[in-house]
Amino acid sequence: MDTTQLLKGVLDVAVLAVLRQEDGYGYDIVRRLRDAGLGDVGDASVYGTLRRLYAAGSLSSYVVPSDGGPHRKYYAINPQGVKSLDAQKASWTDFADAMTGLLAAARTEPNAIGEK
Repeated sequence: MDTTQLLKGVLDVAVLAVLRQEDGYGYDIVRRLRDAGLGDVGDASVYGTLRRLYAAGSLSSYVVPSDGGPHRKYYAINPQGVKSLDAQKASWTDFADAMTGLLAAARTEPNAIGEK
């Protein structure tokens, strides 16, 4: 199954969830998402999501100097972001429960041509 379209629908909540665990900079967030099982997530998609969430007021940012390269811009979830994450988590749970029910029923009910 191509997960590209699924990722588009859940990337905001996935990024917020990662940042609720710990602040992070762009590539660190990409790596943490991939380590969590979202292997198809693209760098550009995550960076765009970070900019969008920051502009929407769900994230704050700060710069950390680096001895071995350019400074890193870290992102942190703020109270508005936590509120958004909690609301999206509730919506996701309802959606996932509905899909689980539909898929479970599809395994046990006859298909359209009457096969079992």
